[in-house]
Amino acid sequence: MRMYRIFIIAAAMTVISLPMAAQSEAGLIAGAEAEKKISKDLSIGFEADLRTRNNFKTMDRWSIGISGSYKLTKWLKADAGYKLLDYNNREKIVNYTSSKGNDKIKWRPGYWSMKHRIYAGLTGSYKFQNGLKLSLRERWQYDYRPESTPERYKLKLSDQTMTLDEGYVREGKGENQLRSRFQIEYDKKHALLSPYASMELYNSWGIEKVRYTIGTGIRLSKQHSLDVFYRYQDIRNLDDDDYDPDMHYIGLGYKFKF
Repeated sequence: MRMYRIFIIAAAMTVISLPMAAQSEAGLIAGAEAEKKISKDLSIGFEADLRTRNNFKTMDRWSIGISGSYKLTKWLKADAGYKLLDYNNREKIVNYTSSKGNDKIKWRPGYWSMKHRIYAGLTGSYKFQNGLKLSLRERWQYDYRPESTPERYKLKLSDQTMTLDEGYVREGKGENQLRSRFQIEYDKKHALLSPYASMELYNSWGIEKVRYTIGTGIRLSKQHSLDVFYRYQDIRNLDDDDYDPDMHYIGLGYKFKF
């Protein structure tokens, strides 16, 4: 019971540290994962997930991926993987004044586009005899968004006319990020629940977002488990073209080991 009290205190400190969001949305994260142990130290995994936004009303993205992990030592693990993501990009409205002094608007409706992600990382962990586990994960990831030609319209306010911006191209873009996650977990062998709390920083020459997560693993059997969590995502310094509000997520995941 003492370890549960320590975990509850740590989780409460995580909640207290959440900044108050002036503008935010709620969404759902739902995922499934399968993991195959190749040897004592090597495993491969397959995963798929989807996310919603706009207070659960709008599909935000879906993704599929493959990964591998290798246990280097008792306390250090390496992993790497690839993900294909399909994003529902938000609409964008820009007010501007033309060279002739006319007030105009550029309107880009929402549209879907693909993104490729590769990543690699190291996770160091230490587990106390009483089941309390501390871990630090450092992960590098590279995202590439291919060039696309979504529809964009020009609206002239004076006579309320709208024309298609036929020359508009959204250029391809690549981004490197370092993700640093610290996690505290109660990981007792064969326990029904494995509660945890974590904080993760996304860094690309500056902190772009911070994720705070509180949840628990639920052991259904030796092969089947669930993950239930709440996550607050604090957006800091994203590019205007990649705007996202702060998010409150409810998450549900399923994992199968074979």
